[in-house]
Amino acid sequence: MISFRQLFRRRRIYEDMAEEIQAHLEEQVDALMAEGMTRADAEAAAKRHFGNVTRIEEKGREAWMMPNLERLLADLRFALRRLVASPGFSLTAILTLAMGIGANVVVFSLLNGLILRPLNVPNPRNLWQVSRGRNGGDSQSWPDFLDFRERDSSFTGLMAYKTLGAGMAAGNSTVRSWGYATSGNYFDVLGIHPALGRFFDASDIHGMGSAPLLVLSYDFWQTEFGGRQDVLGKVVKLNEHPFTVIGVAARGFYGTNMYIAPDYWLPIVNAQQVTGWSDFCCRDHYGITVMGRLKRGVTPQQADQALNVVAAQMGKDYGKDEGLILDVRRPGPAGDSSDPTEKSLLGMMLLSALVLLAACANLASIFAARAADRAGELAVRMAIGASRWVVLRQLLAEAILISLAGGAVGAFWARMLLGWLSQWKRFSGLPTRLPVIPDGRVYVLAIALSLGSGILFGILPSRQIWRTDVVQAIKSGYAWSESFRRFAFRDVLLLLQITVCTLLVTATAMSIRGMQRAMHVPLGFDPRGVTIAQGDLNTAGYTGDSALPVQKRILADAQSIPGVTFAALADFVPFGLGGADWFVYRWGTTDFIPAHMAFAATTYLVSPEYLHTAETPLLRGRNFTWHDDKSVPNVAIVNQTFARLLYGKQSPIGKRFDLWAEAKYQIVGEVADGEYGSIGERPQPMMMMPFAQGTGSYLSTATCLVVRSNLPENQIAAALRRTLRKEAPDVPFSLESWKDYVDASMMFDQAVTMVLAALGLLAVMLAVTGIFGMASYSVSRRMKELGIRIAVGAQQRQVVQAMLRRPALLLCGGSVVGIGAGLLAARVMERLGAMVTPWDPLVIVVVSASMVLIGIAATWAPARRMLAVDPARLLREP
Repeated sequence: MISFRQLFRRRRIYEDMAEEIQAHLEEQVDALMAEGMTRADAEAAAKRHFGNVTRIEEKGREAWMMPNLERLLADLRFALRRLVASPGFSLTAILTLAMGIGANVVVFSLLNGLILRPLNVPNPRNLWQVSRGRNGGDSQSWPDFLDFRERDSSFTGLMAYKTLGAGMAAGNSTVRSWGYATSGNYFDVLGIHPALGRFFDASDIHGMGSAPLLVLSYDFWQTEFGGRQDVLGKVVKLNEHPFTVIGVAARGFYGTNMYIAPDYWLPIVNAQQVTGWSDFCCRDHYGITVMGRLKRGVTPQQADQALNVVAAQMGKDYGKDEGLILDVRRPGPAGDSSDPTEKSLLGMMLLSALVLLAACANLASIFAARAADRAGELAVRMAIGASRWVVLRQLLAEAILISLAGGAVGAFWARMLLGWLSQWKRFSGLPTRLPVIPDGRVYVLAIALSLGSGILFGILPSRQIWRTDVVQAIKSGYAWSESFRRFAFRDVLLLLQITVCTLLVTATAMSIRGMQRAMHVPLGFDPRGVTIAQGDLNTAGYTGDSALPVQKRILADAQSIPGVTFAALADFVPFGLGGADWFVYRWGTTDFIPAHMAFAATTYLVSPEYLHTAETPLLRGRNFTWHDDKSVPNVAIVNQTFARLLYGKQSPIGKRFDLWAEAKYQIVGEVADGEYGSIGERPQPMMMMPFAQGTGSYLSTATCLVVRSNLPENQIAAALRRTLRKEAPDVPFSLESWKDYVDASMMFDQAVTMVLAALGLLAVMLAVTGIFGMASYSVSRRMKELGIRIAVGAQQRQVVQAMLRRPALLLCGGSVVGIGAGLLAARVMERLGAMVTPWDPLVIVVVSASMVLIGIAATWAPARRMLAVDPARLLREP
């Protein structure tokens, strides 16, 4: 067998062989002429002796031929010529498939990046995360982590990390940065190697604050340090504390959080220097993520059992670990049963596959009609010797070329969209990333879908080819007669298209209605016209007590800006970046352990102006004043859910509760329930405390300046930047509108709605073209019959009814089935957490009306063509 490379050198081989034959003949001619023959007689004698030159060349070429491959190439060349000769058909088919395949590539890339593809570390399948069971959360306390590491025997190594933000000063500029504070064995457990310098490890740790070392991410090294090699040994300041750069991580390593790509890594024993507080003291201060690698032969179930034996012993040793339950799971949303991402993506993958199936059905119907229109040509080819298999093979080659072109266009479109999505940032200044760039697995899927689609819709005309009566087709130019009184396979294809279209239109309408209702859910505040300036004075070296005067000056300057109606301070705001939850205990609790807590409440420190600025209604009691500071007893304002959970139907005003032994509070006000992290969340307990009083007398350096203004967004932002540069020039602040924060929280639901809308629009296009194609094809096939009917006196209504009865029946049947399937899909989506309304009569009416309009739009042109027929002209035609 010849090699594939020699296939492309055959022309040269053939030329060499012809030259050798010609040289051999010349030698014979010369020899014969030497014996006394004339040249003409010598050439004739040499050719008689040698034999048929053309036949010998053909026999010689057979050794270099690959018949099967050459037939395939010939079919592809012929198919390409046919498609070029029909550009309208080709472009329509390619774009139809491109949209169907592109939608599948986009959804699968999301599924692959967020669920299927593990972290970019060696042997990622052996990396497991330790979580608190019974929906206890993914974070652990530092003392608990140390006990896990010392007592558990199912892991070869356990490491811990937490995310922190800081102002990084390198030279004369300070930038807001985010990094991981990790245990000393973080990089050793992961088994990765640096691109430059070295990583810190356990040998660098000699106690709290002993390792002011820094490892930069590759991207941060490139953007902030220009990729310079002399970065090693450079001293940078994090919140005014010096750290020495010792290494740069490898390119492509983005940490161990699926969504947060850190700018750097530092030892967790030095985290207190950066943040200003310590999480190492208490077993009920959760904030670190624990991961590890299982020992060879240890299953996750065995690791669960071993960890819970350790947890039970810890519960006996430490009261705050009483009732602790642990489990191991995959990192990211793939291992979180409460995260709807995986199920939602699988649902969207199914819907996008249905759209591709509808596209294939549409193209199969078009190909069948096209094969019928080419019946005369195909019959002639079979009459002169081409087998049915050869004709079918050539039609299949056309389908595969179209599918490959559609797959290439769809993959290119998907790659552009995913490239933009991977750079999308939910919050400015936060190094978020979505790992959705397509990899080899995604492109293999695109190729498989392309080939599968081509074979699927290309092989369906085979039934026509095998049933073709060659003689009759040559006479009439029509391959077979189809009964219009019974449903054919093309009707099934059209019914499938209409059903998928109605299903997606119904699901889209339900999602849009759910989104509309979500936009009108009471938030407990009004984000419109409010700008948030968020920063942390700790980045400039301030403590809580020294930061308060600066924070008050910032507030006073903001209130004096012309056009500002209200301004307030908070440590964090609902839907914003960051936040805090505190355990709440009933009044009189003496043993403050998690097993005795009433609940955990979302907590905000706010200034007295906050309620007016946020337009949060005070239901009863009083607001804070600036006199509520550290010199007076602690007070709080709570929401309705907080009051109900702790006091039932009693008024909470004047009631008391505890956070810990030294943090006792009296409730002075009650506000309405609101949304604090996501639209549609279950009612959450919330409490607010005076900004000047802090949490248990601990003041915060986190600073959110909340400003309500009637100025354009760019003007108020510029004025706030001037104020912030004046009062806190070394603190990096990020400015966002509060509405942007709220909108960002709905990103997943908006993405689902947009995907459904795109799929629904594509399905509508397929349904319109499918119905239009059937109606047009039916009219064209029965044109002479129509002429006879009109000639013998049939009314226009009767003719229209006869011709459009079938498309109308298919439209009604597919719509009914599709609406039912759409309602079931909406219920499933609701359980997955998507914003849909599972039952809405308005949606049913709108979808039904839409399908009627689709039917009218698709059949209007064929109906006009049918009614404009001239029966006399048709009857005169042969």
